[in-house]
Amino acid sequence: MKRSGSRRAAVVVLRAVMGLVALVLLVAGAWSSWDAAHHVVLAQGREHGTLTVTECGAETCTGRYEPDATSSARARVTVERSVAAEVGDRFPVVVRPGTDAVVRTGVPGLLHAWMPLGGAMVLAGFVIGGGVRMPRAAWAVGTAGAALLVATFVAL
Repeated sequence: MKRSGSRRAAVVVLRAVMGLVALVLLVAGAWSSWDAAHHVVLAQGREHGTLTVTECGAETCTGRYEPDATSSARARVTVERSVAAEVGDRFPVVVRPGTDAVVRTGVPGLLHAWMPLGGAMVLAGFVIGGGVRMPRAAWAVGTAGAALLVATFVAL
């Protein structure tokens, strides 16, 4: 009888720990995504313009920045290579305050900004399904994360 009670307690503790691991994964994904996403989501009052990609390196691409009516001109700006398809492409961007770095806006930029959260959701789905033993929630979280990753791939 005593063993049965201690096993139940161990299962409850294990599920609580796995739930905490899943929560940490999701919070870390959201935190990582917010670095770029807040420039896209809260773009009001920031400098907007259009980037024309002129050259690409291993990690970043540079190009000409054509400001809109309220933005100041810049000779060159940089963007992550993963959001710049190839030389000659043009897309809307928002300038990170105090830098010459830009973040792609619009639906492709928004999806790309939230990509780390999508990956964290896929990983958390496995933890929720295997560790917490909640298969429906695991499928929902994992599928939503995978859908975000696929949508980002298609949009870019």
